[in-house]
Formats: sequence, structure tokens, C-alpha cells
Amino acid sequence: MNQNGSSGSAIKFFEQLIELGETELILREELVQALKESKIAATSARIKPSEPRPSQAAAKPQARTAVPKSPELEKFHQEIKDCTKCRLHEGRTKFVFGVGNPKAEIMFIGEAPGRDEDLKGEPFVGRAGQLLDKIIASIGFSREEVYIANTVKCRPPENREPRPDEMETCHPYLLKQIEMIKPKIICCLGRVSGQYLLSTKEALGRLRGKIHDYNGIKLLVTYHPAALLRYPEYKKETWEDMKLLKKTYEELRSNG
Repeated sequence: MNQNGSSGSAIKFFEQLIELGETELILREELVQALKESKIAATSARIKPSEPRPSQAAAKPQARTAVPKSPELEKFHQEIKDCTKCRLHEGRTKFVFGVGNPKAEIMFIGEAPGRDEDLKGEPFVGRAGQLLDKIIASIGFSREEVYIANTVKCRPPENREPRPDEMETCHPYLLKQIEMIKPKIICCLGRVSGQYLLSTKEALGRLRGKIHDYNGIKLLVTYHPAALLRYPEYKKETWEDMKLLKKTYEELRSNG
């Protein structure tokens, strides 16, 4: 095993899992040795070697370094970027359309742009966005392989929750994105997006930890990364949700 190559990637991957709250991992024997040599085994995680599983090698997708372009999606962006259909346009700096792979099989949908997103015009670029990148990486994907959007495209004043009429006005835009991207799985980040897409008032605790159906697409709900920054104790539950997402994704791929 190349100590400076594969083991370095494995160590970074392991550190991300620890940050998400995982305390016990099952790793291949060669990774156990690499981690011990790097002294990362001195962390609080307990490492156990596992028996080989044939599906593991095929389960992890190849990382992409560039995001494919979609003329159709970009045309749609240009058509709606100057929208004034609801009050939120009055205070925006930039319209936050969405970002990622237009052919993504996993789509993450958050609540609304915040200050950093409003300034840059891209979803999840602040501290919560950095944590989301780690969450995505923890299941073997990169930001460039998934698609990220919000229920509304403009920042609500003082980062308040988007109101029902604002989400209703913006929903056709999100729906069109979903139709164009055709994800296999949608992951709602937080209560607001989960409740809205599932048309329910159920609490987040009752929505997460299971697979829902959204217009024939598998959907799960987990904590918003911003909530994890405030309440780190939720990271363990978020990791459980991500394992469920990855398991569901692998099942969908194996079934064609």
C-alpha cells in the first residue's frame, strides 16, 4: 500500500468520519496498519479489521475533478435569475440557483441561502457548507458529484426561515431542477425542506432515519449542517442517516 497515496486518502476519510461522530469503524487490515503507523489510531475511535466484502470495491464511485456543463440547466438559470415574484428579491445580493453535477444521482436540498451564499451566489459556501462537504465526503462522494440547491433562491431577511408562500412561489423552480437532474435520491437538509417537500408538519426527529417517497424519488431527511455546528451531539445521528443514504444508493444501483 502506498503510504503517501492511498493511505493518506484513507486517513483523511477516517478523520471526517470521526468529526461526524462515528466512534467505531470496520476497516480492512491494510488500512488498520496504515492508520496505526500514522498514529491516528491514538484517537478515541476503536478500529477493528473486517472480513473482505465483494461489494465494497464497486460501491465507491470515481471522483470527478470537473463539473459537467448542462446548457439546458444554464439556460433555465438565466431565465429565472432576475425573478421578482416574491418579497425575497428585495433584499438579495445574488440569486442562488444551485451548484453541482447536472447528472447527479444524489441531490441535497437545504432551506435558504445565508449571508455567504447571498454574496457569492452559490449554496452552502460558509461554515455550514464546509461541514456539508465533509458529510458528502464521508459517504465517498465529492461536492462536484452531487447537486446542491435550496427550497428558495434568495436569502430571507436576517436569515429567518422562508415563509410558506415564499417556498410555494419558488417551488416550480426547484421542481424544474429536479426534473432536469433526475436524481435517484434526494437528501433534505433540515426540518424546513423536509417538511415542505413531504407536505407534512411532522417533527424532524420523526422524519429522519427512514426513506420517504417524493414523486417516485427516494428521499431522506437529516439535520441541517448549521444545526450540527450549534449542536455537535447530532453528528452521530447524521452519520446514521448518511449510512442509510449510501446503503439505499447502492441498492438502487445494483437493481439497475
